[in-house]
Amino acid sequence: MEKAYFPMFVDISEMKIIVAGGGHIAERRIMTLLKFASDVTVIAPEVTESLKKLEMEGRIICLHREYQTGDIKDADMVLAATNDRSLNQKIAQECRETEQKNGRRILLSTASDRSLCDFYFPSVIMQDEIVIGINSGGKDPGKVKSVRERLERS
Repeated sequence: MEKAYFPMFVDISEMKIIVAGGGHIAERRIMTLLKFASDVTVIAPEVTESLKKLEMEGRIICLHREYQTGDIKDADMVLAATNDRSLNQKIAQECRETEQKNGRRILLSTASDRSLCDFYFPSVIMQDEIVIGINSGGKDPGKVKSVRERLERS
């Protein structure tokens, strides 16, 4: 039986967030994160133009290089969003080993293997002080987008 995920809203404003990967998936997730957090570091040899702009504005830190073991040691949340499935798995394993060593949880989301995720990245709607998160557990992103668009029109 698959794990069931409880939807909850968490204060991430003080969290140190590491994003491995600088492509379009990472970009979308970072854009959402920046609505709630300000300590976001991206590790990728190449990043999208939008991420370069965020870096120039001082909204994110970019380390323009490959991910290295130890990059997540101080992280509270890690997004493994590279286009390399084995690297995403290596990062997930390192998160778990670091947790064991340090005795504290690192929230993890991987773009390539939802079975390794502590949470699924939601589609977010923000209107005034209302925040709505929508997710299908990775099963139907098209349906999530459709529901989000309907809600945004309401």
